[in-house]
Amino acid sequence: MSHALGTPFWPGPPATSDRNCTSPGSAWADTTPPSNGQGNTAMQDLPTAGPAALPGIIADSGRIGFTMWCEARVGSLLATLASSKPGGRILELGTGTGVGAAWLLDGMDADARLISVEVDPAMQAVALNHLGRDPRVTFTTADADAWLSDYDGEPFDLAFVDCPPGKSHRLADLLALLRVGGLYVVDDMVLDPTWPDDYQRQVGEFLEELPTVTGLRATPLHWASGVVLGVRV
Repeated sequence: MSHALGTPFWPGPPATSDRNCTSPGSAWADTTPPSNGQGNTAMQDLPTAGPAALPGIIADSGRIGFTMWCEARVGSLLATLASSKPGGRILELGTGTGVGAAWLLDGMDADARLISVEVDPAMQAVALNHLGRDPRVTFTTADADAWLSDYDGEPFDLAFVDCPPGKSHRLADLLALLRVGGLYVVDDMVLDPTWPDDYQRQVGEFLEELPTVTGLRATPLHWASGVVLGVRV
C-alpha cells in the first residue's frame, strides 16, 4: 500500500543532502522545481507517493547508522518496473535495510515474489521487522557471491543489483538468472567524491564495458543517483 501525499513524498528529510549519492537527503535536497529559464518550472520528478513502511525503515536505518539506501526517484522507478511484471519473480541483491525492497513490493501484484539477499544480518533485520510479514518476500542472509554460485531455482523477471556482485563483477552469472526480456537495474552510477577510490574505479570500468556485455541491451541514465536500465536479450 502506498502512502500518498500532494507534495513530494518523504518521511522527513534528513540534514545531509547530495543528489549524486544515496545519502539520506539525496532525492529530497531541493523540492522546488527548477525554472527552465522561460518563466515556467521544469518537470517535477520527485514521487508523490511511497511505501507505507518507508518512514519506519528510514527511522530505524538512522538508528543503526545506515544511510546508503536507494533514493526515492530510483525507488519509484523500481515500483513502476515491478508493476510491469505481474506474477513475476524479482531478485534484489543488497537488501540494505529494506528501502529498495519496500519500493519493489509497493509495485508488485499479489502473485509476484521477491527474493532479497543481504550479507549483513543487522541491516537486514530492519527490513525483516518492517516487511517480513509480507508473504511475497523472502529475505536471505548470505554473501551475494556465494548466493550467485549456489542458486539453482527458477529464473527471474527483474533484478535490482545494489552491491558489487552482479554489477562490478559476475554480471554474466547474474544475467544467466534472468529470463529473456527480464529487466536489469542498477543504481549509484553517478560518481561522487565521497565514494572510496576503488568503488569509483569499479563504476568507471562497469560503464566502459557495458556496451560489450553479451545478452544485455542497456541504457545508462544520468538521473537520480545514476541508473542503468537493461533488458536480457
